[in-house]
Amino acid sequence: MQVQVHADDSIQGGESLAQWAQEEINAKLARLKEYVVRVEVFLTGVDALKTTGGPGKRCVLETRATGRPPIAVNAEAEKVKEAFSAAIEKLKRAVETDLGKLKDKNLRESVRGVDDPSDENAAVA
Repeated sequence: MQVQVHADDSIQGGESLAQWAQEEINAKLARLKEYVVRVEVFLTGVDALKTTGGPGKRCVLETRATGRPPIAVNAEAEKVKEAFSAAIEKLKRAVETDLGKLKDKNLRESVRGVDDPSDENAAVA
């Protein structure tokens, strides 16, 4: 699984932050590693949080999954670690939900994730 970390000037940590984020994502999404191809992490500072009014951090996670549209989630908190942890939990739930849509109640492939074979025959004829 490829992990890319992007941080603005208000986020400190550099290479060690990128390494930490990569380790956390690999640990939290280990069960989904066959499905998730790439995760992009965007860390930014925000001017004020609604609850405390103080400066905060925002973490946006975007994932690219095999044969599926991208999934993006975000979270805000006072610290980078808190925002990242909240976002990774949201991402994990979102990816698991997306995977669930590919299977029907009997754990068979759903029509949502499979192309219609009759369309392929029509294109050939």
